[in-house]
Amino acid sequence: MANLKLSFDEYIPLRDIVFKTLREAIVTGELKPGERLMEIKLANEMGVSRTPVREAIRKLEQEGLVRLTARKGAEVAPINAKDLKEVLEIRKALEGLACQLACQNASEEDIQKLEEINAEIGEAIKENDIERIAKLDVRFHDQICIYSSNSQLIMILSRLKEHIYRYRLEYIADIKNKNNILEEHGKIIQDMYKKNEKAVKKDIEHHIELQEKYILNSLRAGN
Repeated sequence: MANLKLSFDEYIPLRDIVFKTLREAIVTGELKPGERLMEIKLANEMGVSRTPVREAIRKLEQEGLVRLTARKGAEVAPINAKDLKEVLEIRKALEGLACQLACQNASEEDIQKLEEINAEIGEAIKENDIERIAKLDVRFHDQICIYSSNSQLIMILSRLKEHIYRYRLEYIADIKNKNNILEEHGKIIQDMYKKNEKAVKKDIEHHIELQEKYILNSLRAGN
């Protein structure tokens, strides 16, 4: 079982703190796919009653991060091919649009910020720090969304973030893919400097398709 610690905030209800703690543990891989979520054990570990844990598990089920079965009870939802394809199809379409809009709106200073983040990814790769690579990769893509200047697009993509993060960790864990990320980000940056909207859209779609292909192959190999 993961070592779950609550960060208490007097302005946030306890049930929401428990929910956020469990969700973060799932999306970062601290709680593994298929791992059972036992209310009593989780409540004892977090120092709370069973009620907020039960409520959190129900909310996580609604988000698709927890699965309830008659035999096993609650468990972390597995990463499966159907969910992966659905999430990445949506991500590809939305981030393709975000990249096109960012290409129109981003200044040279904005694009330099992307270069700085990618350079940090390069440093994290040298240290083989998977969690840092994943977080920086999130920052890179979030920054592009910000440059799109489309608040509705940013909001919709943020709702997918938890599901995307699970797949992102799976992909980054393989050493070959770390350098691929660096190179693919570099191509996006160069085409943004050129203000080539079509190329940038193609770059991001290719970037996401490679992740989908790799993870699907991993899932098949694991079956």
